[in-house]
Amino acid sequence: MELESAETDFATRRKASPQPAPSDNQRWISTTEAQDTPKLDRRDNSFRQLVEKSTAMQQHGWITGRDGGTPWTLSRTKRMTSATLALFILLAIAPLLLAIAIAIKTTSRGPVFFIQQRTGYRGRRFPMIKFRTMVTNAEQLKSSVQHLNKHGPNSVDFKIDRDPRVTRLGRLLRKSSLDELPNLFNVVAGHMRLVGPRPTSFQAKTYKEHHLGRLSIHPGITGLWQVSGRSDVDFDGRVTLDMAYINKQGPWLDLKILLKTPFKIISGQGAS
Repeated sequence: MELESAETDFATRRKASPQPAPSDNQRWISTTEAQDTPKLDRRDNSFRQLVEKSTAMQQHGWITGRDGGTPWTLSRTKRMTSATLALFILLAIAPLLLAIAIAIKTTSRGPVFFIQQRTGYRGRRFPMIKFRTMVTNAEQLKSSVQHLNKHGPNSVDFKIDRDPRVTRLGRLLRKSSLDELPNLFNVVAGHMRLVGPRPTSFQAKTYKEHHLGRLSIHPGITGLWQVSGRSDVDFDGRVTLDMAYINKQGPWLDLKILLKTPFKIISGQGAS
């Protein structure tokens, strides 16, 4: 009953909310910045010191194990390996990407891509690209479904099962994680890696102090969270998994996660 009520309220708000025709440069790409989080004040020295303290946890080289060396997650080897694999994957799935883009464009109003500012390494914000899976005015409608957040209405981590703002095609893309394929462009650009903590839409200033450790490495497309329950795990659980990954990091762990990810996607476990 609660979901049906939300869907009815959503439909009313959607009709009342104007959706102006997009300009030429907005027809394919939609961008947004989370409106419910404070601006990151880089002049806040106390906050910067907290980030520095939390991200200074990695002190051992991944090859020699010596103190002060470069860990695997921050190594050039992982950067180049991730970018090279991402580029090969993009070339291989180019026809699939084109087919999805055409399907989105022909089944709903709005752009093909959705770009949202996310929090990455050391709290830096970057534009993460995905296929659009929601109606174009989804951010304006967020308050009408806030109470359906599976992690609680006041949680910074926002996840809804059967979100009424998601389009019919968007549900399929989310269930199969195909909406995240454009993240590969972020990997090539260096914003992300193939494996690492999933970047959050809310800013680092919103994190609690014990959450900041996950910012000590670059974010990834997949990670321990994805192979351990995905959206069924709340943010504190995600942080625990992220810290476990950071502590055990290495190329073999990345390989295991990459091999497990397709099976989790096929099973649909935790997708929303």
